[in-house]
Amino acid sequence: MGHLGPPDRDRVCARGPGETDVTGSVRKRSPRASKRSAGLPAAGGPTARVSGNMLNDKRIAVILPAYNAALTLRQTYDEIPREIVDDIILTDDASRDNTAELARALGIHTLRHDRNRGYGGNQKTCYAAALARGADIVVMLHPDYQYTPKLVTAMASMIASEQYDCVLASRILGRGARAGGMPLYKYVSNRVLTLIENILLGQKLSEYHTGYRAWSRAVLERLPLLNCSDDFVFDNQMIAQALHFGFRIGEISCPTRYFPEASSINFRRSVIYGLGVLRTALQFRAHRLGLIRSGLLADAPAGRLAAPATRAA
Repeated sequence: MGHLGPPDRDRVCARGPGETDVTGSVRKRSPRASKRSAGLPAAGGPTARVSGNMLNDKRIAVILPAYNAALTLRQTYDEIPREIVDDIILTDDASRDNTAELARALGIHTLRHDRNRGYGGNQKTCYAAALARGADIVVMLHPDYQYTPKLVTAMASMIASEQYDCVLASRILGRGARAGGMPLYKYVSNRVLTLIENILLGQKLSEYHTGYRAWSRAVLERLPLLNCSDDFVFDNQMIAQALHFGFRIGEISCPTRYFPEASSINFRRSVIYGLGVLRTALQFRAHRLGLIRSGLLADAPAGRLAAPATRAA
């Protein structure tokens, strides 16, 4: 996959001030929202919305990195807890189906890549948009309904309470993975890779490979995410960066579902991902030992996200 291109290459379904929110009602910006939006590099993008039900005074955004997700998007969307979620953002990675059209019909703030940028490239666009729209906590949820959206509140609460900076929804804690249909080879490889990573990264996490995770604004503003891959190993590299910069990672048990409509990478891509995971862990350890200077862990502003410039779809 190519590197995330210039932000103005994204196509955006833009809305103006007083835009329709995810519940279908129109909300005006309050003085408080205007103050919090001041200084955000929105570059002409839509304004952040205000919710009367903030969690510990934190604005919560759910991002949905999507590719051919039309069959499961509505089901995922319907279970997102709107009583605490202030913003829902979907980036369509040049899907071949009507994912973007359905997302707009549901009232989701929708961005669309003009070419496929890969899973990691999709997340970069999602996170940059969430920051530009004023999110304090961002929960990344796959729109394929493999993970239950009902845990968004619990995950966001762990960050809003200021006990953690990042939260991973683990399929391995408990018996949810195999019971939910995770293939045996994926379960075994998950456990082996996690063991190796815990040794090399000096952690005791139950897994590093979940696609359901939450981040504080401080984490997203600090990590050099532009230095990460645009492919599936992005998830793993992001965790390594968070650990390197001293952020606190918590976990929560999460059931999972494997079914035909849920997205899943094939065996070949799984092997490529596994090799990328090992490379990331080895880079982390070598960097910590002073044997190399890894660009992945470089603390340079040039590697951090900027808000995407936007244009109407």
